[in-house]
Order: sequence, then structure tokens, then C-alpha cells
Amino acid sequence: MIYSTATVPVNPDGEAQLSRAQAWAGLMLKARDAREFLPANLCTYCEVVEDSSTHIVRDATIAGQDLREIIAFEPENKVTFFQVSGPREGAIINELFEDDAGALQLRFYCYIGLRGKQPNGPEEAAEQAWLDGDKGYRSALLSTLKRTRELVAEGRL
Repeated sequence: MIYSTATVPVNPDGEAQLSRAQAWAGLMLKARDAREFLPANLCTYCEVVEDSSTHIVRDATIAGQDLREIIAFEPENKVTFFQVSGPREGAIINELFEDDAGALQLRFYCYIGLRGKQPNGPEEAAEQAWLDGDKGYRSALLSTLKRTRELVAEGRL
């Protein structure tokens, strides 16, 4: 199994400040259409196929892999992506929280496995290294916040 986590400040020095509500709105938009929020060309297809007040179901192509996710919402707190089909199984969480100093943070964490691969085998080790690396989920957090700031600046959020 793979466990990975990354945390970034929502409002680092030198950046336009986002409220919790604005950061949450960005996460909700990302859940509905990840193409604008992930690093360039990482997500090439994203469509909501079921919509409710507590969750959505979406089909997406991310990093060249087709997948289906059930995405559950805990308003202004957590977005949980359950991997229903595709190469991974498990959960990926994006969470807003305040640290001990009261600063708003955005944390990613996941607990996943790779379908059809040996548990703790070489494929999972490679996936773990990618997730924890510079191009892994930390970069997705940063690109999500960047795009959210742009939408706020444009008056669209």
C-alpha cells in the first residue's frame, strides 16, 4: 500500500490572500473539472456523470490513465476522491485546516494501492516515489491554489 502526504500554506508570503471560502470554492471547481487546476496537460478529460449535494461521480483522464472517482464533500473542510476504477484503488483527500499558528493550510494525503500489482512491489515503490516527488501531489496543491487565485483576481470566484 502507498501512503503519501503533502501540506502547503494557502497564503504564503507574497501571494494574494485567499479566504477559507475561496480556497474551498477552488477545491469544488477542481473536483468538477480538474483540467484547469492540475499542472498543464496532466488532466486531459474530466466529466461529471452524477451530481448530488454530498458527492459527485466523475470520469477523467489523468496522466494518460482513464479513471472513475466518487468525490465526497465535507463543506469547507475536505474533498475525498475514492478511486472506483483505473490503475489505483483507495482514497485521496484534500483538506483545509488551520495550523497551530492559525494559518490556513491545504493538505493532500492518500492511502492507495495499484490494481493488479504486487503489494509493496516495484510498481508501488515507483508510484510512492512519484507521489512524494516534486511532480507529485504537492505540485497539484500548488497549481490548484494558483488557479484559484487567478479566478479570484478575474472576479470569477
